[in-house]
Amino acid sequence: MASDRAPDRASDRDEIMQAVSTAVLAVTRHLSVREVLQVIVRSAQRLLDARYAALGVPDEDGSFAEFVAEGLTDKQWDAIGPLPRQHGMLGAMLRDGAPVRLPDLREDPRFEWWPKAHPVMKDFLGVPIRDGDEVLGIIFLANKRTPDGFTPADQDLLTLFAAHAAIALTNARLYERGRELAMLEERNRMARELHDAVTQKLFSLRLTAQSAAVLLRSAPDEAAAELERVQRLAGEALAELRAVIVELRPAELDRHGLAETLRKHVRLLDRLHPAHVTFEGDELPPLDSAIEVAVLRVAQEALHNALRHSDAGTVEVHLGEEGGKLVLTVRDDGKGFEQAESRGLGLVSMRDRAESVGGVMTVASARDEGTTVRVEVGV
Repeated sequence: MASDRAPDRASDRDEIMQAVSTAVLAVTRHLSVREVLQVIVRSAQRLLDARYAALGVPDEDGSFAEFVAEGLTDKQWDAIGPLPRQHGMLGAMLRDGAPVRLPDLREDPRFEWWPKAHPVMKDFLGVPIRDGDEVLGIIFLANKRTPDGFTPADQDLLTLFAAHAAIALTNARLYERGRELAMLEERNRMARELHDAVTQKLFSLRLTAQSAAVLLRSAPDEAAAELERVQRLAGEALAELRAVIVELRPAELDRHGLAETLRKHVRLLDRLHPAHVTFEGDELPPLDSAIEVAVLRVAQEALHNALRHSDAGTVEVHLGEEGGKLVLTVRDDGKGFEQAESRGLGLVSMRDRAESVGGVMTVASARDEGTTVRVEVGV
């Protein structure tokens, strides 16, 4: 039976490797650098049957610009705390640029420590992701599910995999940089439109208002006509300004997508505020750009309200799909409010944003019962 299984296993690995190569090289406009890293990590974990897998891309400040992992829950991530620094085994691998395969990571002198909530990792395999002499990052696996730990053949396979990952990561970076340049060019175009269209209308608006002020006493009929023109010009300027603003899309959405952008925003708020702020997100279908912007802005405003006005101990954000609709909920356990007191909370603008993309926003709140903001948008 063993001899029959060996060719099957080799065939399985060839099939997985081919799928991985296709996945990590498929850098399209919908695949950001972080998404490429996630594909790489998940594929490596599956390829070598590891319980844990992670990939870190170093920055210039002794930390990691990107760090993604598989095998950990969001709750574990939150308990572990900030991203790792370039110390211990991770730092050694970045400095040496050489593969590391260990039966027990904890017994190696380069190992230093883990945060209290960090899972115990024993057998360890890590390889650098290289572009020539440059180490782009490191990918490592821990706790192989099958007995006896990682083998030399596993190391060879992960090294080959890392070469594919280097190509994918380099391509994704180049594409993302090109996209950023395109976005910069688009912003410059919008700036010109603001100057050429809206600024001119505002200038005309000011002159017309001044004319109306002069005519108000001596020729009230003419002044009324000028004031009507002021109203029309103001409406046109506002419409053009809104059209330009709607086109302005946060760069983070292009880099990370809606769910990851909101997750990062929540993590930052959790560190900055005494309230415990959490995020839970489901896998989302491709979303229209305007929907992503509108939902992100509503979420940010709802979070701002909860953290500034509610005295909440916990704020929970959930983003997912239900019955063909994108659903955002922001729920806090704060003091709540009566609907008549809601004018200063920006609920009108939030509702307008939701409705601008065909969505519906509801708010449930009462004294001492917290607040829930819910947005539903068809996708």
